[in-house]
Amino acid sequence: MEYWDRLDRFLGRIEKTLLVVLLATMVLMAFSQIVLRNFFETGIAWGDALVRYLVVWVGFIGAALATRESKHIKIDVFSRWLPGIGRNINYVIIHLFSCFICGLLTYAAMKFVRNEYQMGSVAFLDLPIWQFQIVIPAACGLMTLRYALRTLKELLIIIGADSIPKPERD
Repeated sequence: MEYWDRLDRFLGRIEKTLLVVLLATMVLMAFSQIVLRNFFETGIAWGDALVRYLVVWVGFIGAALATRESKHIKIDVFSRWLPGIGRNINYVIIHLFSCFICGLLTYAAMKFVRNEYQMGSVAFLDLPIWQFQIVIPAACGLMTLRYALRTLKELLIIIGADSIPKPERD
């Protein structure tokens, strides 16, 4: 588990860096488009499409990062009232369900990207559209892995493996 924790921290730093770069690029491109259109009556032909794909990347990388930091949307009514082991069992159920749903989303996203690859659609500048959509299965897969490992950590806590640190919670 220690290896995974180090790898997860490293991936988290990459995700944060990517978010900063992508957000800055998105803002600069949108601002450039506004200035070019309003003052020079021109624009970058592929600028709007790039911003659309950057929004997708920011959204999915942000979701993966939110999952890493336990900041993802969750509805958890019972944990407040459950004592010790009941709370851990509840977290196992929540993480297992989240892992299952993210796994389904990963599978669907892989099929979607594969279909786009096979169709040979082009986004802009003769770049294949599937290259811009690859973030969808990658982020969903990372979220699946993170929820699976959280499930494993909670199970190890329940069976009494004291060497495993407790996962962070809100």
